[in-house]
Amino acid sequence: MDQSLQEELDRYGFSQVIVIHRQMAVLAAPEPALASIDGHFLPAPLAPTPRTATTLPHGGAAPAVFHYPRLGVSLGYADQSGVAALEAHPEVEAIYAGHSVGIVRPVRMATATLRQKLTWGLRALRVHKLWAQGLTGKGVRVGHLDTGVDAGHPALKGRVAAFAEWDMLGKRMPDTAPHDTDQHGTHTAGTIAGKAVGGRSIGVAPECELYSGLVIEGGAALARVLGGMEWGLESGVRVLSMSLGWRGYNPTFLTVTRRLRQQGVLPIFAIGNEGPGTSRSPGNYPETLSVGAVDRHKRVPAFSSSIHFNRDLDPDQPDLVAPGVGVISARPGGGYMAMDGTSMATPHVAGVAALLWQAKPEATVDQIELVIRHTCVKLPGEDRLRYGDGQIDPLAALAILTGEV
Repeated sequence: MDQSLQEELDRYGFSQVIVIHRQMAVLAAPEPALASIDGHFLPAPLAPTPRTATTLPHGGAAPAVFHYPRLGVSLGYADQSGVAALEAHPEVEAIYAGHSVGIVRPVRMATATLRQKLTWGLRALRVHKLWAQGLTGKGVRVGHLDTGVDAGHPALKGRVAAFAEWDMLGKRMPDTAPHDTDQHGTHTAGTIAGKAVGGRSIGVAPECELYSGLVIEGGAALARVLGGMEWGLESGVRVLSMSLGWRGYNPTFLTVTRRLRQQGVLPIFAIGNEGPGTSRSPGNYPETLSVGAVDRHKRVPAFSSSIHFNRDLDPDQPDLVAPGVGVISARPGGGYMAMDGTSMATPHVAGVAALLWQAKPEATVDQIELVIRHTCVKLPGEDRLRYGDGQIDPLAALAILTGEV
């Protein structure tokens, strides 16, 4: 049994649990088959719910169990006997304790004015040279799980192909209009998909199809994030940009990230803003593309997380770095903000992946990740552990992908 799960059971007598279904049941079984385990969970009235539940305008209680059939995952609360029954169930592969998930908060935020045609990040990545080749992300669906998005911002008008929101109990809300409950989501969305306004650009892939899910902050964040991932699979996204996670290494999402990849999705996560010797899950998994920050002088800022794991596969994190200091992007309600953080670096990489997939739609997840990582530029004078493979180089990645070199 997962050690943290046992500790929760010993301390409280119950725990929130993530149940991983066996692979062959995942891809073949619809939701009713997953429901065969429902009797092993605590009924909804006994399961603890977020304190914020009483303030929800939609009311209602959380379901006893959530099923995510495309991910092959179920989420609910169980006591010792319920966990034992789940462990013995032939369709269950593993059980983990649930953990709270949150955004990777920027370390600095300030109102900014967009004075140049391209942000420094776009210039550093030479994204305009890919645009000149007709690569703008057109036709590529990019998932964006964050605090939402202000689709009325001039740089984001017409750029949000679909929007979904999960309430504080983790339930999908019907027909909600795009909005941002913070400032984080609009900023990261702008870096992925923002279009030019007045001849000035903030977005790497200004014609990609952005699928934005409001999954954080607060409430049943784990159910909300899993719901967003499931929706991303339903929507056929190729990339998932997620500037979220929890501090330290925890294996809860290992199978989830593998299954995203198996179904053609590249999961891209911020590695964290807690500095050297730290990282965030799921970004620190070998199965994800983890992103650290770099500034315009090709220096890794002190806040950008990095760590070495005692494992054979992908032991050093982050995998690579991208512009994450003084990044100017959209602000809810109009205007622009500059932010520092690996959250700001992550959408740069997601946008680049969209450009590459437009260039070669038949490329696999492994191929896209491989060309991005293998063409990164090393940072002179920096410790290799701080930047992984280096700063992304979209032009070099494109050349390898299309066989031009």
